[in-house]
Amino acid sequence: MTAQNSATRLSSIAVDGIGGTRTRGTLLAVLGVVAFSLTFPSTAWGLESFGPWSLVGVRSVLAALIAGAFLLALRVPLPDRRHWAGLAVVGAGVVVGFPLLTTLALQTSTTSHAAVVVGLLPLTTAAFAAVRTGRRPSRTFWAAAVGGAVVVLAFTLQQSGGALSTADLYLFGALLVCAAGYTEGGRLAAVMPGWQVVGWALILCLPLAVACSAVALAHEPVHLTARGVIGLLWVAAGSTFFGLYVWYRGMAEIGIARASQLQLAQPLLTLCWSVLLLGEQLPLAAPLAAVGVLVCIAVTQRAQT
Repeated sequence: MTAQNSATRLSSIAVDGIGGTRTRGTLLAVLGVVAFSLTFPSTAWGLESFGPWSLVGVRSVLAALIAGAFLLALRVPLPDRRHWAGLAVVGAGVVVGFPLLTTLALQTSTTSHAAVVVGLLPLTTAAFAAVRTGRRPSRTFWAAAVGGAVVVLAFTLQQSGGALSTADLYLFGALLVCAAGYTEGGRLAAVMPGWQVVGWALILCLPLAVACSAVALAHEPVHLTARGVIGLLWVAAGSTFFGLYVWYRGMAEIGIARASQLQLAQPLLTLCWSVLLLGEQLPLAAPLAAVGVLVCIAVTQRAQT
């Protein structure tokens, strides 16, 4: 075999390896999106049994216990001191801020409406990532991302009669804190396994979650139902732990900006779950929004990031 042939073969293997990593990362990120798409319907179920503060506190405690069990069983060492600030951002954004703000919003908003508002998360995450990591996606990428956000925003305003409600303000606040948490978590997932990023962020927030649960359960009524318990278990184990694990691992392999655009499909999935699980009426504009969003996803996945 000549030196040229050897070099060509090694180059081909390297390209195949990169392609395999990107495919695996995309599949993991998609799995995370599917898990997240069930969060709002599950939260609505959970609110049938718990108050908003109780639900957020208990879900965080349960998720932290699951994460702690894995960390102890595998004897995972403590993260380096330099990573704790980033873990605090992840905890504040995706463990505390996003669940609390969206749960408060769902007291007065339908899950379908909330899902479409949160459809702005990919663009918000891409913007945070550009600032935090110094990477600059191409103009085509930004045009498609902004286009997807415009579709989502137009859908939201059309459904709400052109005015933003208190629930919308909660949801926009949730977008900001979650995007910061996603960005920092994606960065940390490049230096430690994604499940450890999630696990340590949950452990870091455990004292606050325990205190919140104790106070909230003493002041908010609890009426246990099968749907309420299932909803609680899913948002704790499915969304908060498993979903974040595969999501951060996927982001580490394909990049924060590219992975974030896959979440443009999340509102559409949640709309379907809202109809199937909650019996909500699907808005007539949803199919049009679906086409626009899926086109934007295709463009952003092909654009240079």
